[in-house]
Amino acid sequence: MIDFLKCLSEWAIPIIILVIVGYAYYKGVEVYEVFTEGAVEGFNTVIKIIPYLVAMLMAISIFRASGALEILLDLLQPLLNLLGVPREIVTLGLVRPLSGTGSLGIVTELIQQHGPDSFIGRLASTIQGSTETTFYVVAVYFGAVGIKNTRYAIIAGLIADLAGFLAAIYITKLVF
Repeated sequence: MIDFLKCLSEWAIPIIILVIVGYAYYKGVEVYEVFTEGAVEGFNTVIKIIPYLVAMLMAISIFRASGALEILLDLLQPLLNLLGVPREIVTLGLVRPLSGTGSLGIVTELIQQHGPDSFIGRLASTIQGSTETTFYVVAVYFGAVGIKNTRYAIIAGLIADLAGFLAAIYITKLVF
């Protein structure tokens, strides 16, 4: 059974791609032409989102360099001690809604410092997979398609991020 699952996991994505391409060919879709049109459209989208991405990365850098992050961590320390949450993880929880790349850098640092099998390494990995880059998604994708009024998207996204963050802490403590 384990060999079957291993084989299935190795071949799942190639099989999905072949099924999609085969079905498109069967339906008469000119697969290569549609693919290249999509690639051109993707390139144009990248060009549109670069200013939003630069602004987001600059804001993260200013927040960290100004010392505001350290002040916030000092203020949260009593609550963190009560909940048993390592101080290092809060930085990840704060940066994750802003930037996937920034949060991945934090996870990489945490794993290098504490090891992949440490509680902090496992918790950081679980948080990375349990949360979303809410502000990044809103700034980049909503900005790219011209949506100005985000309504409840940011609030819902942040609530989901908080739920994912807390669930990751609970599950990691439970499992490890």
